[in-house]
Amino acid sequence: MRSTPEGRVENSTPTGPLGPPYPALTVTDPPSPPATDPSPPARRPRAFGCLIEIVETVVLTAIIFIALQSFVAQPFKVEQVSMRDTIEEGQYVLVDKLTPHFDGYHRGDIIVFAPPANAEIQAGKPYIKRIVGVAGDRVAIANGRVTVNGTALDEPYLFAVDGTAQPTTSHGETSTWTIPADSLFVMGDHRERSADSRDFGPILVRDVIGRAWLRYWPLPALGILPTDRHPELGASSGSMASPQGSTAP
Repeated sequence: MRSTPEGRVENSTPTGPLGPPYPALTVTDPPSPPATDPSPPARRPRAFGCLIEIVETVVLTAIIFIALQSFVAQPFKVEQVSMRDTIEEGQYVLVDKLTPHFDGYHRGDIIVFAPPANAEIQAGKPYIKRIVGVAGDRVAIANGRVTVNGTALDEPYLFAVDGTAQPTTSHGETSTWTIPADSLFVMGDHRERSADSRDFGPILVRDVIGRAWLRYWPLPALGILPTDRHPELGASSGSMASPQGSTAP
């Protein structure tokens, strides 16, 4: 306010053409709303979560089990007597499917294979026998013994009666075989109770499931299955590479 010469009092606030300006305001940010925690995500019930984990574990275990049986090793129960005394009826063996891809099959190996069409017993059950001859061998039976390429085999694994090994006889008119390519000649260790290559001839390597190497059940029978590479055959020990249940006689 100020006095004029005429004694009037005037407002010292500047005025514009539209009148006095509005009072100045202090500009500030609007107050923030109080912080609140975000709502936690909905949790699955604990029982349902445990069920999912169990299912995942079972599925993973099944996949691993199937892969192992398909490509590495597979158990078989022996339901025959043709491999006595090496393997008794009712015992379980583990069959190696992996190493034959790299090391092949050798004379003396015990193998599990799908029986050929002319086998006496099929019913979808594999056979278990011992390899006696590989491709290119000439196998013969004479005087109760087996010869390979003219050399008599030493077969300590044969079933014996009172300490005397059973003689090996032919199962028909044929007593000499020349093993063709990709084939194996097999016989059981219990020669008098075995349906084998003496009956149905050499088998194809592609029909071999794998090499039996471990007898694991019952526990008293636990042990590595004995094989014999027949050193008496010298450099002709040979092997046949492989392209890759329960067993029958």
